[in-house]
Amino acid sequence: MKEWKFRSAGILGQGMLAGLFTTVRVTRVGQSYKDLLAVGRNFICAFWHGVLLPMTYYHQGEGFVVLVSEHADGEYITRVLHRYGYETVRGSSTRGGGRGLRGIVRAAREGKSIAVTPDGPTGPPRVFKPGTLVAAQLTRLPILPVGVGVSSRWTVNSWDRFVIPKPLSRVCIHYGKPVEVPRRMDEEEMEEWSRRLGAELNRLEAEAQAAVDGEGGG
Repeated sequence: MKEWKFRSAGILGQGMLAGLFTTVRVTRVGQSYKDLLAVGRNFICAFWHGVLLPMTYYHQGEGFVVLVSEHADGEYITRVLHRYGYETVRGSSTRGGGRGLRGIVRAAREGKSIAVTPDGPTGPPRVFKPGTLVAAQLTRLPILPVGVGVSSRWTVNSWDRFVIPKPLSRVCIHYGKPVEVPRRMDEEEMEEWSRRLGAELNRLEAEAQAAVDGEGGG
C-alpha cells in the first residue's frame, strides 16, 4: 500500500508541476552557473528549502544528485525528483558524517554535482547549517549559492514557508559566485562561514525578489 502511495505521489507531483510551470516565466541571473558547466566543474548547489519547487523544475535533467532527508515525507519528494531525472541520496548532512555525507562523497567521486538545502530538513528556516560546509570539505567541491524570487506565490504554513508559484507568475533564479571553503576549520570558523554563506543566500534571494517585483504586477 505504501509503495502504491509513493508511486502515485510521484506521478501526480510530476503532472501538477508540469501543468503549473508551463505558465510561469523564468529569468536566470549570474554567469557563474554557466561558467562552471562550461569547464566541466562539479559543485554543490545550495539554496533554501522553501524554494525547492522552482529549483526542482528548472534544473531537471541537469545531472544533479539531491540530498533528501530520511524523514517520512522525504520519500514523496524522492519519487517526484526521480521522475524529473534527479538522482537522490537519503540521509543527513549533519556534522559528524552519516549515510547522507557518504552518499554525497560517493556522488562527487563519480563526477556529479550535488544539490542541498542548508536549512533542511526541519529548520530553523534560512539558517545555514554547517553540514553543507562539511560536505564541501569532504568532496573538495565549491559551493554555489543560489537565491530565488517569485512575483506571486502561495506560501504553505510550514516551517520553511514553502513557496508555490501562482500561474502566470515570474521566477528569478540568481546565481552567486562559487565559494571554495577551507579544508580545515575549527568550530568558531565553521560558525562564521555558516553565517557568511547564509547571509549570501539571503542577499541573492532579496535581489532575485526585487528583480521580479520590479517587473511590475504580482
